[in-house]
Amino acid sequence: MISEQAWTDAELIWDFHQMHHEPRPCSVAVGLGSHDLGVADTTVDLYQRGMAPLIVFTGATSPTTRAKMPRGEAVHYRERALERGVPPEDVLVEPNARNTGENIRFVRTLLEDAGRSVDSVLLVSKPYEERRAYATTRKLWPEVEVVSASTPMTFETYVDSIGDPKLVVDMLVGALQRLQLYPAEGFMIQMPVPDPVLAAYQRLHDQGFTSRVVDASMP
Repeated sequence: MISEQAWTDAELIWDFHQMHHEPRPCSVAVGLGSHDLGVADTTVDLYQRGMAPLIVFTGATSPTTRAKMPRGEAVHYRERALERGVPPEDVLVEPNARNTGENIRFVRTLLEDAGRSVDSVLLVSKPYEERRAYATTRKLWPEVEVVSASTPMTFETYVDSIGDPKLVVDMLVGALQRLQLYPAEGFMIQMPVPDPVLAAYQRLHDQGFTSRVVDASMP
């Protein structure tokens, strides 16, 4: 269990991590691989609503997905899309990316090699990774418009789906830390973080929600 204050702080950060974009038709829908098949389902939902004529799933495996998705995250996502009736020719796979930067760079190269013209990307991720994925794409693919999307759900619903409140808060803290650190490394654009969100982050960090930060000693 986590304290009431920690829960409130985590909800604030959860909301900040989402871009709150309204989905609109784009050149391609890109589903970022992870442990969460909900990303694949949401990508398919948007495709079936006419929001993109083409889907690209991107992602290799990680220690957290290797057992669940042994053929690779993008491959399992594609299989899910085909099960749901998406025509095979409308789903491309990028199976090698192991981080968000590689997701974007490898997808961009894949589409260029396929001769697909892209001026906008419907970027589908887990809810708490929307802002990080957006900032990364704006840095590495600056000429396209980016519309962020994720499975609509509350923080409480997501915690219930994972079954480990502390782990979820750790992930929120880690994602926010990267938003602060990675622009200086050239990995993403700078995105201002409001003072209340920074204060919530600092409280959670000080309470030990640090298993997903880059360096647990780094604020």
